[in-house]
Amino acid sequence: MDHSKNVDASAVKVLVGDVLIDVTPEMIAALASGGRLVGLRSTGSVLVIPGDIRRSVEESVTAAREGFVALQRVDPAQVDQFFVDFADLIDDDDSFEPVLRANAEDVDAARAKGRATGRLVISDKMRRDMSAGLRMWAGLEFSRLGLSDSLEHAGWTVESWRAPLGVVAFVFEGRPNVFADATGVLKSGNSVVFRIGSDALRTARAIRDHALFPALDRAGLPRSAVNLVDSSEHSAGWALFDDPRLSLAVARGSGAAVGQLGEIARQCGTPVSLHGTGGAWMIVGTEFPGVRLDSAIVHSLDRKVCNTLNTIVVLESNRDEALGAVAAALVSVSRSRGVRVIVHTTPDVAPVFSAHDELDVRTEPFDPGEEWEWDDTPEVTVLGAADLGVAVEKFNRHSPRFVLSVLSNDDSEVSWAWENSESPFFGDGFTRWVDGQFALARPELGLANWQTGRLLGRGGVLSGDGVHTVRLRVRQSDPDLHR
Repeated sequence: MDHSKNVDASAVKVLVGDVLIDVTPEMIAALASGGRLVGLRSTGSVLVIPGDIRRSVEESVTAAREGFVALQRVDPAQVDQFFVDFADLIDDDDSFEPVLRANAEDVDAARAKGRATGRLVISDKMRRDMSAGLRMWAGLEFSRLGLSDSLEHAGWTVESWRAPLGVVAFVFEGRPNVFADATGVLKSGNSVVFRIGSDALRTARAIRDHALFPALDRAGLPRSAVNLVDSSEHSAGWALFDDPRLSLAVARGSGAAVGQLGEIARQCGTPVSLHGTGGAWMIVGTEFPGVRLDSAIVHSLDRKVCNTLNTIVVLESNRDEALGAVAAALVSVSRSRGVRVIVHTTPDVAPVFSAHDELDVRTEPFDPGEEWEWDDTPEVTVLGAADLGVAVEKFNRHSPRFVLSVLSNDDSEVSWAWENSESPFFGDGFTRWVDGQFALARPELGLANWQTGRLLGRGGVLSGDGVHTVRLRVRQSDPDLHR
């Protein structure tokens, strides 16, 4: 019997963490339709998942569970062949033409909403990178089962085996290339289910129908191994990460939405890999290398992605010289792109940059940790610090604890910053090296920063060969073995 019609929502409250929340008619209606309410202790808020969204997501996860079981019976050579076939279909102009058409529609719709489209457009380079990543998976020398260690005892042996984990769930921002990235978990025997941002949903459907499904069919893999949650609703992402059948939940994107998704998954006991906020930081040392500094800044601002240079810190000991070098590099960026680079800085620093017409200098109050989102016109923050210790402390306190680069000819400065900074990705040059495919020759499934703390037992680059569990196997040669 449906009692929801008799409930006075205004008279009902629910305790979320230490906050009493009023039950709304929307919550009552969702429960009546078979939906779900998800309370978040960190904010004392309640997320509402409608019944139809919950059922749709549950069907996708059920399919992924079935796909996982089916994958264990597949020859690893078939998985490698799938990656080759998928890449071939992406490279083939006739096969990929419907994808480009759908992508053009997505881009037009996003622009009409005033959204940035730099990451949404399938450029020739993005298409080549998608294909190259898939072919890289095919060529990697590992499969779903691998012996990692063996310990000999008298009369018996214990073996440690890398083994598939299960269903991996992704929530992606609106970037079409991540569709190909997600399939990397098949290499290690895992299945995948994911939701992609609404801006790229048409593109994702077209890739699924005109490249992914044909590649799975040609290689003899089950279609249920890769599942797209076909919904533009944010609640679909909530429902996905709220499913306790997941083995790993991966959120790629930035901002509060990623933290929210991580909290949902953790409440179910699901391990998570979270990106959080992006934006790389750079500290100019006391003895900075002029030519290399200029190159590092220019090549760290070639496009806006998570590892793009966001914040530059100069030291008091050589402030004027460092600011001049930074300004010159930003002017080079402005001239090469034909735009005025936006520089957020403090009033005492602003005159150095205001002397250049190529720079748009802004001195309004700002959050030192804010990630600037831009499409064509680069945007950076420039800060001052009393010394290297203060600069590193600013990074640890204000940044998303993601990428830090220290430019200095003094190796002791670089080493000190390496040891004392809370950065999973540290370097002494340009910041855009932070990418699994570029740095580790492993297509990247996700990057994780330290915004919510260090990671247990793994690095910040999540790759397909890192999505596994460990199984122990005993081989007993002594029939009388006992304890």
